[in-house]
Amino acid sequence: MNSFERIVGAIFTGSLFLAGCGTPGAPLPPSLNLPAPVDDLSASRAGSQVALTWTMPTRNTDKLLLKGNVDVRLCRKENAVAACVAVGPDLSFAPAADAAFTDSMPAALANGAPRPLSYFVELRNRNGRSAGLSNAAVVLAGEAPPPVSNLTAELRKRGVVLHWNSAIESNPASLRLHRKLLTLPASKTHEGLLAPPPEPVEQSLLIDPCAPDKQSGLCSAVDQTIRPGQSYEYRAQRVAHVAVEGKTLELAGELSAPVHIEARDIFPPDVPTNLAAIATTGQGAVGEHGSAIDLSWQTVTDADLAGYIVYRREGDSAWQRISPPEPLVPPAFHDTQIQPGHSYRYSVSAIGHNGHESARSAESEESVPNP
Repeated sequence: MNSFERIVGAIFTGSLFLAGCGTPGAPLPPSLNLPAPVDDLSASRAGSQVALTWTMPTRNTDKLLLKGNVDVRLCRKENAVAACVAVGPDLSFAPAADAAFTDSMPAALANGAPRPLSYFVELRNRNGRSAGLSNAAVVLAGEAPPPVSNLTAELRKRGVVLHWNSAIESNPASLRLHRKLLTLPASKTHEGLLAPPPEPVEQSLLIDPCAPDKQSGLCSAVDQTIRPGQSYEYRAQRVAHVAVEGKTLELAGELSAPVHIEARDIFPPDVPTNLAAIATTGQGAVGEHGSAIDLSWQTVTDADLAGYIVYRREGDSAWQRISPPEPLVPPAFHDTQIQPGHSYRYSVSAIGHNGHESARSAESEESVPNP
């Protein structure tokens, strides 16, 4: 290779080297580290208290993970053009935290005609800057329905019967019952394969405006969904439904004082009904004298039913149990321990797995014919 070729090769190689180097772009601006705005703020009012809940974000507006607690500011405003008035102290929560705060409404907002009131959350970085307000969580300001007074709970066979004082209102309100399970749920190893699904820890039920009892003046409701052996707490609040700006919103009064009750398994099954006794003779009777009396009755549908017990007597003598020691499962009995020419009176009771026995049924009498 001569000197000219060596010079051309060096120039060519240098050109390739220069062409392979990337041209540096414009420098990226530093991240402002603005927390991403909250988008799941919710609010519920009970009397003058407004409970706010939301989820803290995990990233900033540049999709980078947030580090350390984030400063939180809460505010509320009565209309779209009003300033957002700060609520409570500034708070601080960790990324991904389930955050909550309860605002005590001032008297000016807790009275008067119903009107929308919007709450917002604003997240700020260390320099006090934010990416804007959260979604609006709307409640109704204005005078709430009166509180529920004298809430009581009574255990009955059909469930928990709740009573409370009725209220004189220009716009009768519905009632919301809040039920909380106080008993710790059983472990799955003790429930069995056919056990019912676990109860929710908290449930609520909305009841239409009540028609109070004429004598006591009390309103009442029955919770038939309780489970034996569990303990419950009940609270109640009146709820008005108000149409504002084309939307129907709830205006809820304060929660009542709690009442507690233990759903003890102390009640027997229902009393059997439609007991019938029919004497039979000849083949199939199987009695000592070729006679028997067949008994049948209406099935009892209690979930706790263990079976039935059959009683018999002659005349006005004492009742005697004639069924086996173990309760009968089918609603029928074949009595072969009888004498021709005698009349017998029968009665049946139902017994639960808890050992509690019902009252005896109405009697049924049958006579055994002479051979």
